[in-house]
Amino acid sequence: MTEIERYSRHYQLAGFGKQAQEQLAKSSVLVIGAGGLGCPVLQYLVAAGIGKIGIVDHDTIELNNLQRQVLYNTNEVGLPKAKVAAEKLRLLNPEIHISEYITYLSTENAVGLIEGYDVVVDCTDNFATRYLLGDACMLLDKPLVFGAIYQYEGQVAVFNVAGDNGVKTTYRHLFPVPPSQLDAPDCNTAGVLGVLPGTIGTLQATETIKILTGIGKPLCNRLMTINLLDYTSLILDIPENLSACPDRIPKSLQELEKTDYERVCGAESLLDIQTIDASQFVKMADDRDVLIVDVRELDENPRLTFPHVPIPLSALERNLWIIDRKKVVVVCQSGKRSQTAAGFIREKLGETYQISHLEGGVMGLENA
Repeated sequence: MTEIERYSRHYQLAGFGKQAQEQLAKSSVLVIGAGGLGCPVLQYLVAAGIGKIGIVDHDTIELNNLQRQVLYNTNEVGLPKAKVAAEKLRLLNPEIHISEYITYLSTENAVGLIEGYDVVVDCTDNFATRYLLGDACMLLDKPLVFGAIYQYEGQVAVFNVAGDNGVKTTYRHLFPVPPSQLDAPDCNTAGVLGVLPGTIGTLQATETIKILTGIGKPLCNRLMTINLLDYTSLILDIPENLSACPDRIPKSLQELEKTDYERVCGAESLLDIQTIDASQFVKMADDRDVLIVDVRELDENPRLTFPHVPIPLSALERNLWIIDRKKVVVVCQSGKRSQTAAGFIREKLGETYQISHLEGGVMGLENA
């Protein structure tokens, strides 16, 4: 009787009813990422009655998450997202089974995590994980519901599900080659409207339910984009021909486990970039042999009072000639863009340059 009452609006829904609800109860979904996209995806799938849900996230809750990750509250800052999410979702619907995995998705664990679920939902925010996830789902033949957000615009697509012509497209059909670090800013650097991930995450949950129950027409082989500023939306066909170099795509699970996705997506070059703290920066700012490069946009405040060269990250590639000293310190607002820029400069100018970036950015400098 409790189950009938909980899902009564689904039972009453024409074209859904008891049969679709029972199908949800027998289904399982793995959600990768419990952040801006993951929060609405998890809340709606749990409320809908998916029988088994897995949550993969290594991160902890930060204060700047709360502008859009509405599953969490201020008192939970510092706690693991996956653990907090699982605890709250069990209260929302104690009838389903929820497993949390407080870990990174990696080549070592991806197959073991994914193969036990019917559908995978991509709520990640970096290209290395997206390519790993896309390749793993392709090799395991698992439906993958993709979502992405940028400032005011979001994207949704369904991969590894056959369209009307029987063709299955994958993440690599949409993005054959990983973009450069300069072309792939995330919400930490570009900002995001707080309600946007709620909109896109809800669409991802909808696509998941459609796949599992057979209702409607999922976005297989199609990419939907929507801009919240004017509600412009497009649905584009994903090319059926795979234009990526075949050598870049793992052909087996064994090859997948040997692929270095951090290196393939250019993230590995950022891991060993030297960081300096505020006190070190102040000392280096007085050194005439050091060039300070501010990669923030020109309208971002507060402006630096130290001698420096402003080169926005978006214009860095065509302005490398301005860098005329061997010692370079890169700064931005929070330290994320500066790390990316430092890696790019070192890659282009070579190891003879001593490149570092300001940890915590200008905001950390203000608080020091």
